Parts: sequence; C-alpha cells; structure tokens
Amino acid sequence: MIALVGLTTFEIELAVIALVIVIGIIAIAVSGIKIVGQYERGLVESWGAYDKTVGPGLKFIVPIKQKIYRVNMREQVIDVPPQEIITEDNVVVNVDAIVYYQILDPKRAIYEIEDFEMAIVKLAQTTLRNVVGEMTLDTCLTSREKINNDLRKILDEATDKWGTKVNRIEVQRIDPPKDIQEAMHKQKTAEQERRQARLQATGRKEAAEQDKEATILVAEGRSQSIFLVAEAEAKAIKLVSESANLYFKTNAQINKRLDVIRDTFANQTKIIVPANSDVLNVLGLEGGQILPIKKTEGETPKQ
Repeated sequence: MIALVGLTTFEIELAVIALVIVIGIIAIAVSGIKIVGQYERGLVESWGAYDKTVGPGLKFIVPIKQKIYRVNMREQVIDVPPQEIITEDNVVVNVDAIVYYQILDPKRAIYEIEDFEMAIVKLAQTTLRNVVGEMTLDTCLTSREKINNDLRKILDEATDKWGTKVNRIEVQRIDPPKDIQEAMHKQKTAEQERRQARLQATGRKEAAEQDKEATILVAEGRSQSIFLVAEAEAKAIKLVSESANLYFKTNAQINKRLDVIRDTFANQTKIIVPANSDVLNVLGLEGGQILPIKKTEGETPKQ
C-alpha cells in the first residue's frame, strides 16, 4: 500500500491486472503437475485425442492442451445384485454373485467401453440366467463350483476386448422359495434320522456279533480246557494201567487163583494141586508132604 502512494488510479489498476496475470500463470503452471500412483497408469490426451500412457510418479502435462486420466490397475470387486432365475424344472431361485476382475490394458478399458462396471454387472446377470436356467434345482445347489467356472470363462472371453481379465466369480447365494426350503429341510432331517437309526442298528449288530464271538471264544476255551483235562486223565489212566500190567499182573493172577481155591475148598482138609504148581509157593507148601494118588490102569498118576 505504501508503494502505491503517489500513483494514479490508472497505474494502480495496471498493477492489479499484472498481479492477477502472474498469479494465473503460476496457477496454470501448477495445474500441469500430476502425480500417478504406484497402482495406477495415466492416459494422456492432447486436445481430446489419446497421446500416450504414463507410469507411476510425478508427471508434467501442458495445461489446457493436455489432460490425464488415472486408471486403477489393481484387482477390483463388483457385486452383482440378486436376481430371480427360473431353473430348468421351473423353480424360481434368487441368485447373486461377486466378480473379481483386473484391468490389463488401460487404453482399451477407457476407450472401448463407456461404463465398464455397469457393463460387467449386466453381462454377469445375463450369463447367470443362461447358466442357471439350464440346470435343475438340485444341480444348482450341488454344482456351485461348476457355475463359478462357467461364469468366469464366459465373462473372461466377453471382457477380453475391453482390456480386462476376470479372475474369478463367486456365487454367494442360491435361495429357492421358502416352501421348497422347508421341504428340503424336512427331507434332510428325515435322512439324518434314517442315517442315525441305521448307524444305531449297525452298532447293535456289531455289538451282538462281538458278544457272539466272545461267547464262541469262551466256549472254545472251555472245550479246549476240558479236552486237555480229559487228555491228561486218559494219559494218567493209561500210565497206571501200563504200570499195573508191568508190575502187578502176575501177582493179580495168583491172587485171583487163591480166591477161587479159597472159595472152592474152604471146607476141605486136603488140597489136590499139580506138583509143579506156583500155588504151592503161594500157599507155603513148597517142600511139604505131597501125597500121591493111586491111578487106575490107563491113567496118569496124580500127585
């Protein structure tokens, strides 16, 4: 304000205009300084036409003439809203999914499609209707991995011209109507009860077989024990019999003869036996008086 003292009004206006111009030039020059992130690529346009693609870092462009568009090169996620789809067996299911994609060519991703995210959502919904509509309800519920693979393959081929790659698709929910859900729940409960009953029956059968095997083993053990005892007793009897035959057979025969003689001649005072009989030794008559018996003619004399 001190410097402006003594100046005319016209000179003051010129000074202000010059200051504004200088500030404007500085602002325009600063606007040409751009920073591209590490995960981004920059598309530079000159007068609205594509000029070049630049990498991450500090970049300078010509203000007004050039513009720069930043493109995110990281893997991104798009949520596909739920939609009702009629299956092959005329069941209405509610299906939604998530799409994971990544831009590989930023130039095509910007210039080949106006709204890439909306396009991929609509394409995913259409593909879902086509894939799920060709399956029955049971197949849909048990083939989620197949649905994911089919969707990814179709979307990846369709979005290739946009310079993107669909890495994977995850179907989050496949919800049938409530009445069908209740019927499926009842069926599942019944199957679980049947499975549990089958397991219990199998367990009882196995327990009975184990008890039977244990009883058989106990019986076999007892039988073997009885057999061994009987075999031992038979061996003992055989041993006693052999010993008796070996050591006591002759004496037993003599004792038997004595019993016969005693019973036969209990009231006789004379005993007639052959002279060479072993009975004499047993009776203590060896060397005793032997009376001869007269024989008639033609007979052998008896002693």
